[in-house]
Order: sequence, then structure tokens, then C-alpha cells
Amino acid sequence: MRWNWEEPDWPDFIYEASRFRESEERFLHGSGLLAGVFLHLDEEDGEKIRVGLLSDEALETSRIEGEILDRESLQSSVRHHFGLPTESRRVSPAERGVAALMVDVCLNFADDLTDARLGHWHGVLMQGQTGLREVGRYRSQGDPMRIVSGPIHAPNVHFEAPPATRVPGEMRRFLEWFNGSGRRIPALTRSALAHLHFESIHPFEDGNGRIGRAIAELSLSQSIGKPVLLALSQTIRRHQRVYYEQLASGSRALDVEEWIAFFSEIVLEAQDRAGRQIEFLLQKARFFDRYRGSLNARQEKVLLRMFEAGIDGFTGGLSAGNYIRIAKTSSSTATRDLQDLVARGALRKTGDRKYARYHLT
Repeated sequence: MRWNWEEPDWPDFIYEASRFRESEERFLHGSGLLAGVFLHLDEEDGEKIRVGLLSDEALETSRIEGEILDRESLQSSVRHHFGLPTESRRVSPAERGVAALMVDVCLNFADDLTDARLGHWHGVLMQGQTGLREVGRYRSQGDPMRIVSGPIHAPNVHFEAPPATRVPGEMRRFLEWFNGSGRRIPALTRSALAHLHFESIHPFEDGNGRIGRAIAELSLSQSIGKPVLLALSQTIRRHQRVYYEQLASGSRALDVEEWIAFFSEIVLEAQDRAGRQIEFLLQKARFFDRYRGSLNARQEKVLLRMFEAGIDGFTGGLSAGNYIRIAKTSSSTATRDLQDLVARGALRKTGDRKYARYHLT
């Protein structure tokens, strides 16, 4: 099988720019609307929303790679990197590293992308990792890097990266293109190309997916001139199988029109999701402002768990059994707590008896 980097015209990608004009306009319009909403928030709400979005992105970009992190620890680390007050809690190297990456992409979006910056990102992401030969620098040795599945005796090769000897030159060309293309290429198209181009080189021994998605967000921020408000990794994870299929397809040819079309729709969905998430976080803040001081510890614990489910909600609604397990309480106490929350308008009840379910109002 021939890979895109083996083509004589690599990396001159082929696509019809006019196909994406409407999507590009939708993205810019949506970016303006979200920026307007953000401008009308007070400082505290703005901080909560930015920390919440970045923490969720850190959580989801890690989940895509099979790494499960703690949301509260991520929020603590993101707040620390922003210089905000935070409670003292144990944060793992992985949580600290991906939080540092997200905050750098947000705060320093206007800075050029360089070998040193990428090396720093890789270094913080790989904190605490064992078994890696090269951390904080491009791969320079070893067998050809392949992404495979299936049995060892008959692997299915989804992708093969350029040999390590080509990586320095490939990255030099990529960085020259990226840093020089900000005003020439529309936002969605540039982000899609940057993500695919970087993943096609796969310059690091590990962590290329997380860094590649960070580059995609960095590109969008540079295009609109402000930190992008986006739920990109959350949306990618909802379409993870197709995302990997499209990446694999895009890595086999220089015609990348279908990849750009797919990635553009992902970004637009991520933008819409971010808007709904901002509204959800504002509702959460108003909710606890309203009921603060009147909830017992059990009720507060369960309500926080329900809000943790995010805009998609607690799957199927909260049952009495869920309440008992989360609050670690008895059936009779759970019944009293739930009746109290419904009576005060904090929860809405549907169904009856064993089919009763409770939803946030």
C-alpha cells in the first residue's frame, strides 16, 4: 500500500476550496456568537466556563487514547496553570501534563509552532511514562512506526509513518507551512490540513494524537484571533470510529477533500456542543447559587454527580437505586431526599414506583 508521504507531490494536498465556503462562514459566525456570549459573563463565570471546557477537552482527548483521568484533578490542574486559586489535591503526572498542554494552546495561541514548543508539549504529556526511548524530541531510531490491528501473524496495517530519518525534514516543512498559512487558508480547511499533515508524519514515539488535536485547536484560534471555544475532543470521541477511518483514508492519498468535509462537520458540531455546554455550566452555577446552604451532604453529592454527566444528562434519568449507591444511604432516606428535591423544584420526576426517574430542572 502506498502512503500519502510516498507520493512525489507530497505534501501538496488536493481539494476544491469552494466546496467549504458555507461551512467556513458558519464557523466564523458561530465563533462570533460564542465570543459575544463570553463577553457578557462576569469574570467568575468566565473563569468557570473556560476551566470547565479545557478540563473536559483534556479528559476527552486522553480518553480517545484509552487513558482515563480524573475530572476534578484536571480542573484543579487547569486552574493552577491559569494562576487561579485551587484546593490542594493529588494530581497525577498525566493530568498535570495534559492540563499544561490545553492551557498553553489557549493562552499562547498566537505564538508560532516550533520544534521546541512541540518538544515541550511531548515532554509534559509523557511525564511519568516508562518504556519510551525518546521524550521531548522527535523519534530518531527504531523500526518503521505502524498503526496496526488484528493478530500478530497477520496484522492489518492502518498506517505507516515516514522513517525516522525523514522526520526532521518533514517537520521543518510542516512548521514552515503552518506558521506561514494563517491568513492564506480559511479556518476549517487549515485546521483539517494541519491535523492530517501532522498525523501523517507521526513525529513522536507516542502522544501524536493528543498533540495533533491540540494543533487543530491552535490553528482555529489563530484563524479567528482569539482562543477558540470548542468541544473538539468530546465530539471526536462521539464519532471515534469514523474519525480514525477518515484519518486512515486521508493518509493514503493527496486528495483530501473528503477528510476536510468530515473534519469541518466535526468542528461545527463541536462548536454547537460548546455553546450548549456554556449554557449548561451557567445553569449549574445558577442552580447551586439558588440551593446553596439548603442541601444536605447526600443531596449535594448526588446532584454534583448528575451535573458531571454533562449536557447529555444522567443516562435514563436518576433512579432511587442510583441515589442509594451514590449517596451510600438507605432506601427510606433516599426516598425522603428525593421527595424533598422534587418539592423544591430541584428535580423533576417522571414515572412511578420502580419506574420513577429524576431529572435536573
